[in-house]
Amino acid sequence: MARPSISSSAAAAEAHSKSRFEAYSRLQAAAVAFGEKFPIPEIVAIGGQSDGKSTLLEALLGFRFNVREVEMGTRRPLTLQMVHDPTALEPRCRFQEEDSEEYGSPMVLGTDIAALIKQRTESHLEKIQAAVSSKPIVMRAEYAHCPNFTIIDTPGFKMEATRGEPKNTPDEIRSMVKTFATPPHRLILFLQQSSVEWCSSLWLNTLREIDPTFSRTIIVISKFDNRLKEFKMRWEVDTFLGARGRFGDNTRPFFVALPNDCGTSNEDFRRQICELENRVLRQLQDDVKGGFDEEKYGSYIGFSRLKEYLESELHNRYKAAAPATLALEQQRCGEIGVDLTRLDMKLTAMSDVSRLKRLAVFHVGSICNHMLALLDGTNDPDPGQFGITTEDEQVQSGIHSWPGIDIPIKPTNSDLKLYGGAAFDRVVDEFFQAAYSKERPQLPKDKVANILLAHAKRGGSSAIAREAAQSKDNVGNILLAHAGRGGSEAAAAIAREAAQSWLSPLLDTACDRLAFVLQNLFELALVRKQNRDSKCKNLTSLLTLIPSCLHGYHLFVEHACSSKDPDIAEDMGGYIRFQAAIRCSYCKFVNELSRQCKNKVQGHLDTVTSPCLSGAGTLADSFDLSDSEKRQDQQSTSLKDQDLSSHVHGGKHKDIVITNAHGRMEKRARIAYEISGPLYSTICKMCGDSFFAIMRKVLIENNVHSAFESGFITPWRRGLFMAIFLDLFAVSDEKFMDMFDVPSGVDSVRNERHSLLERQKILVSCLKEFTDPY
Repeated sequence: MARPSISSSAAAAEAHSKSRFEAYSRLQAAAVAFGEKFPIPEIVAIGGQSDGKSTLLEALLGFRFNVREVEMGTRRPLTLQMVHDPTALEPRCRFQEEDSEEYGSPMVLGTDIAALIKQRTESHLEKIQAAVSSKPIVMRAEYAHCPNFTIIDTPGFKMEATRGEPKNTPDEIRSMVKTFATPPHRLILFLQQSSVEWCSSLWLNTLREIDPTFSRTIIVISKFDNRLKEFKMRWEVDTFLGARGRFGDNTRPFFVALPNDCGTSNEDFRRQICELENRVLRQLQDDVKGGFDEEKYGSYIGFSRLKEYLESELHNRYKAAAPATLALEQQRCGEIGVDLTRLDMKLTAMSDVSRLKRLAVFHVGSICNHMLALLDGTNDPDPGQFGITTEDEQVQSGIHSWPGIDIPIKPTNSDLKLYGGAAFDRVVDEFFQAAYSKERPQLPKDKVANILLAHAKRGGSSAIAREAAQSKDNVGNILLAHAGRGGSEAAAAIAREAAQSWLSPLLDTACDRLAFVLQNLFELALVRKQNRDSKCKNLTSLLTLIPSCLHGYHLFVEHACSSKDPDIAEDMGGYIRFQAAIRCSYCKFVNELSRQCKNKVQGHLDTVTSPCLSGAGTLADSFDLSDSEKRQDQQSTSLKDQDLSSHVHGGKHKDIVITNAHGRMEKRARIAYEISGPLYSTICKMCGDSFFAIMRKVLIENNVHSAFESGFITPWRRGLFMAIFLDLFAVSDEKFMDMFDVPSGVDSVRNERHSLLERQKILVSCLKEFTDPY
């Protein structure tokens, strides 16, 4: 059997190297598209603006595409996957689609390549409203004159933001570059112009922060031809080439000079690179006295030397990293297989109505449990983040003030961020302060007059007129005598009217505010559920809230709570319609409690202000007040009745002529009188100090607090789970499934499965490519 020739061996080695690089390139494309992280050996080019990175990239590619003119490197990274293809006499460039592993159609013209880079950069930055972005543009270049490796060109360092950019842009660029260059599997290609002295290098300290020992760093001194004219003696050249020992014995800079002419063809560009490299070597040898230490520094001068070193270093790293990369690929393929199996089971289960109901019952029960815990008192979630002050509560509820009150009401702990039971009690305290914020409501004079005069004339105007005509007594005394209890009845009637018109809106507002506090518990329960999922055993307490008459539902919930399904606590957040149904049912439940509580407290108000309770004796006799409070009320009423006669005055006898039933003319007496200002004040004071104060005290302190408890808290605890349960589960299977047959449910799982299948396909293909060469 004949031995293979040297040329065939070299060809086989080159094909082997290309195959290995192809595998890494495809793996890198998958990593960029799917967010996978593999330790793929690659190069990250970093440096300041105008340090020659763009020209170096074009030299490595072997052709120019005017990348410098679009300032690609200043705003968005560019990942260049270079593939050496001897058959590609003209460069073929394809761009990876955004958010996909697929590549577009080949592009040949350099102007088209530059235009697409510019268009993608600008559209992406406009979309995210930023000056720079860390999301790379990926370009695959196949060419007969480029090597097999990948290089990432990063935005260039700069001292200050350019016009129109945010001031923090330089800091964002430094942070981005550090992120790209920090992974240990990446080589760092650090460029610096030859005109910059090491002692004044702006970005060398940043490089040290990334790679303190320079173990992964390849330093390139660009535009080396600009420095040559300064060298006269050999020691000057050797000192500069040695970098004064700043990087240790194992790190030596490369010195590169590249042509600046942009108008040449690709072939002329490559020829100019070679000619300039040869001219630099001749100048060092011939124009510098004594030449330079070629044995020590000769292999570090020229672009060709740098290119050879990069290819060799990456080849060695590809080979060394292959076993670890292969193992990681196998691990990820296994993990994706497990995820696909889980999604397949989930899709099957999503058509199982019984299982979905069990999951839904557990989910609803878990939310109810968390709301119960929030009402009882807890610090999860953090009150500092999720609690609200009284002012915030007023703004968010849309109830900014209490009706009829112009002064701000500040309850106890108004500045603390509270929720749940603590916030509920604070609203009750705020209502108490609002109800006692005024000594008595403001009573319009016309209302006082209407009630007072109606009560004063119940004895009959004709009788009052006759008695006034025959007597010299004051009309006010006669009027009071016919009124029976006089001003106290009028004041009581006015107090009832005031209590109804002023306290009723306050009670309604209090119920609305308390309902808002309870409705807030739902969102807080979802946050709490994310922090800590309830265990099945915690839900068994909900069984006590289901009436015994609903035996079938009781058994159903008991079965759901005791289920051994491993996915019983799975996240149901993807079912948007189901989540909306729970929220809607809960809001309806709280609104119904608010309506019932309003009726309950209004009933208490109607009872307290009923005329039956103040029709005989004093108002205090009708309520369970202390003896001292009764005596105070009796004394106040007696004094006010005595004072009242002195303020009803101005009554005058005046005859009027009328025609009787027989056609004869008769004279009759009429009384004319007025209610003076002092009378109005006395009635208002009697109303507020005696009647209204007692009505308010009995209503607020004896009835309302317990009414809020029995109207909201007690039925909320007892009916919470059952109300939601009946709304969601006491329906037909078809109607129940309507809550789950939505794009965010089944379709989202299908989309996730499709994405995993695509990822698995790419990784399995890469895994095969890695396995074959080894």
